[in-house]
Amino acid sequence: MEDAWLWLKYLILGIVQGVTEPIPVSSSGHLIIAQRLLGVEQAGLTFEILTNTASLLAIAFIYRHDIGRLVSGTWNYLRTREQVYRSDFMFVVYVIIGTIPAVVVGLLFKDWIEDTFSSVKTVAIALLFTGVALWLIRNMRGRKQDGDLKARDALLVGLAQAVALIPGVSRSGSTVIASIATGMKQDTALRFSFMLYIPVSLGAIVLGLPDIISTSEAPGMLWPYVLAFAATLIVTYFAMRWFMGIMAKGNLKYFAYYCFVAGILLLVLL
Repeated sequence: MEDAWLWLKYLILGIVQGVTEPIPVSSSGHLIIAQRLLGVEQAGLTFEILTNTASLLAIAFIYRHDIGRLVSGTWNYLRTREQVYRSDFMFVVYVIIGTIPAVVVGLLFKDWIEDTFSSVKTVAIALLFTGVALWLIRNMRGRKQDGDLKARDALLVGLAQAVALIPGVSRSGSTVIASIATGMKQDTALRFSFMLYIPVSLGAIVLGLPDIISTSEAPGMLWPYVLAFAATLIVTYFAMRWFMGIMAKGNLKYFAYYCFVAGILLLVLL
């Protein structure tokens, strides 16, 4: 019975990660809340990397055609310098530029940020902040497409992604908000946001591997972790598809409402 309850807890954590990773409500913040409600101590670096990997695989699968086109276009541009491939090449350059702020801040301050801001109160305030930002950009309709981006746009969105290292600040929310604020169309904003997610997520996985190797997890955690991984993988895929539909319709205001309600409830109840 005790094992079944443990499995259920990690199934719930996997679902929470899967639902909240793609949408602008902060997966890290919701995991902190879920762990507290379920009585689960910090699940550990292995759990964090496993669920992050599951979300990454689901999102990369959804954007597999875009990734293939960008890789092919970049290679062809470097090889031939034909202008037809320049847009793909520059998009990759801007993804690299946008990744730099989060990498720098993460390498220098990640542990301090997590130690300082990993509280329910911080999550609540961050959700309210996200709600305000979503409300402000709810009616914006940009015109910039992939080929219209500039280095300034990429840097601004990258800085927003760096801010999202604070638990409770949504990575997808901050980057989508910043992308729309710079004048990107909805589909371009979403694509650029999640192209930024891929290298940052890969980097976190690689940097976390030595700690996993040197740290032995509690025995008996294999199957709870496998269950959480599978749940995260499946739920992330459907949550991402759902969010893409929401973005296409421009209904970000509903996420603002959710952030306001969740933030206020956390401040009052926890």
